[in-house]
Amino acid sequence: MAASPSHRRQAPFLIGLVLILAALPVGWFVFLREPPAPLPPSEPPRRVVTDAEAKKAVELVLSSFEGTVDVKHGEAGTWEPASKDMALRPTDVVRTGRGSWAVLLNGESVELRMEAETEISVEEISNELSKVMLSSGLATATVRGRPNVRHTFVLKAKNGDAEASTSQGTFTMSNNGKGTVSVGTREGDVKLTGKEGKYVIVRAGQRSIVRPGQAPTAPDPIPSSVFMKMEWPKGKKLREAKLTVTGHADPGARVMMGGVIVPTDADGGFTLNLDLQEGSNAVQVTAVGVGGAPKEETRELVLDTRPIIETENPW
Repeated sequence: MAASPSHRRQAPFLIGLVLILAALPVGWFVFLREPPAPLPPSEPPRRVVTDAEAKKAVELVLSSFEGTVDVKHGEAGTWEPASKDMALRPTDVVRTGRGSWAVLLNGESVELRMEAETEISVEEISNELSKVMLSSGLATATVRGRPNVRHTFVLKAKNGDAEASTSQGTFTMSNNGKGTVSVGTREGDVKLTGKEGKYVIVRAGQRSIVRPGQAPTAPDPIPSSVFMKMEWPKGKKLREAKLTVTGHADPGARVMMGGVIVPTDADGGFTLNLDLQEGSNAVQVTAVGVGGAPKEETRELVLDTRPIIETENPW
């Protein structure tokens, strides 16, 4: 039986309604749905920094020098001539010869100048700490503070109890090789430690002395010149070629005769054993301290060993 005319008219309407309903989800998805937020840009995986790497040792560099400078890698190593920009690491030892000097750098944080006949050994180097031992001689450290960076420099004395440290400033330390130490501060504040951890703060323009087994002395102003007193022989002419001369200088001061270091004791006393030549002998003694002008004395000693001829008085 054929479909009625009313059913034929409803068929297109129903088909269109079905198509509209089917298109609604598609239209919402295309036109009305908010687009998803963009994904953040991918980052490379972060590397975990270990404590050891955070305190990674940096190099102490032998920046410049003049004269004879030798380096030994480790206590068991052999001495070899230094080279410019040589990297130094813990256990390395550096020494300067007579009339020589050297400058060591730890990046922009520390500058250490070694004077003639000075020996140091490197103990520890890191971004936060530099620790050096002064075996003997005279060395000046300059520590520069930088924004957001705190670096501490420590200079220890071999054969003694003295240890000087600062995070910003300039100071000089001398060690007579037996642990008697003098420290003078030019800029900033320096903590100077002695026996049993007792310490003083040595401020700019002050000095302090540490003897083995003792606490640091109370800081006092650095004198304008180094103290030195000599006990020269009396008389213009000497009969003996071998002569002993004694003297006294500030404890920790370096005493030199003719450019050669003279050993001193804990109180600054020293002895010169001279071998004189016939005739005039010029003897020059110099004392150098951690501040103030050096003290120098020169004495002409005349050796006359000619026999004394006695003449009879004709009268």
